[in-house]
Amino acid sequence: MLKALPARFLVSPEPGGRRRSPRPRSLRPISAALMTNPAYFEVGRLLGSYGFMNITSYSSSQSGGFPNDAVNQDLSLGYSPEEIERLRVQDVGEGQVKIRLYEGRVVQGPLKGTQTVFKVYPGAIAGASEANLMALNELRTHAFLQSDARDICENIQFLLGAFETATGEQWLAFRDDGRYSAADYAKITSERQLKERPNFWNPYDRAYKLELRKYFVLRLLNGAMCGLVHMHNHDRLHQSLGPSSVVLNTVAEKNGYYLLPQLRDLAFSVDIGYSSMGVGALSDGLWRRASAAGASTPLEKRAFGVADDIYGAGLLIAYMAFIPFCKAGIMDGISLQRLLENTFRLDIYAAREYESLEQNIYMVLPGR
Repeated sequence: MLKALPARFLVSPEPGGRRRSPRPRSLRPISAALMTNPAYFEVGRLLGSYGFMNITSYSSSQSGGFPNDAVNQDLSLGYSPEEIERLRVQDVGEGQVKIRLYEGRVVQGPLKGTQTVFKVYPGAIAGASEANLMALNELRTHAFLQSDARDICENIQFLLGAFETATGEQWLAFRDDGRYSAADYAKITSERQLKERPNFWNPYDRAYKLELRKYFVLRLLNGAMCGLVHMHNHDRLHQSLGPSSVVLNTVAEKNGYYLLPQLRDLAFSVDIGYSSMGVGALSDGLWRRASAAGASTPLEKRAFGVADDIYGAGLLIAYMAFIPFCKAGIMDGISLQRLLENTFRLDIYAAREYESLEQNIYMVLPGR
């Protein structure tokens, strides 16, 4: 059950309505509490549903992987010839908890008119136990990160309030700063390339569009990394980082200057403060993997957790460096991850050299 948090955790967003143009927002000091009364909100149409992606285990970097009973065996983080065979890579899976998204707005109080996006966790009918833990963890993480009005990161989604319904569903209300995700942008961009035709009237058109795309992707990644750094600086891990967990206020590349990426989906966030190390049902898997990797002290476990998040950030960078620049159907996120982990065995320099060679061959092919 979601209950009101102590006052030191409760802050409220900058007053004002929905942003009508995709301009970055500077967050000024604020003082109102999170809204926990459902009467303050009006719910609109259903936007969709999805499941959380979370690191579930580690598997071998060899093709085929290890059997399940070897998942928690010794994990080496080295890259020497003797240790490379023991290297494990992240095995990311979709959880069983399915959440729903609704549009809405605030109808009472000083924030009246503010557009919202509701994230709804299932109630007593299905997945209640895990869903309750996830909802409470996400609420506490956002409340903690928003506890200091002078230190709010614009690259993390802003929580307006939370409440529980009579059926046990947990509703989290976020300010609507964008509904697209980085995965949506990559999909739209790659599908658009299938329909593009050469512009014979303007030979520089393709180069111009490519520069816009590069700038957009760099802005996206910069915002996502700023949000992740802010979390790490405040002793919080994301643990569910991916293209679907980065929300955007625009997918128009011509508006790249106004792009505001924000991290969302903090349900699996982990507190890595030394007093909280190893605490929490949702973080058991992380600490088991840390122990399997040889991390025994709090300092080593903390370093492992940060490295785990950075690994996910690296996969996000690889995804955004490839997928938006490929035509739809050529590459997907899972294939790209397996290519880097299994074929190139995490050798980024070898992967870059290979892709550079492929690009040179592509450019000299007849008709290109």
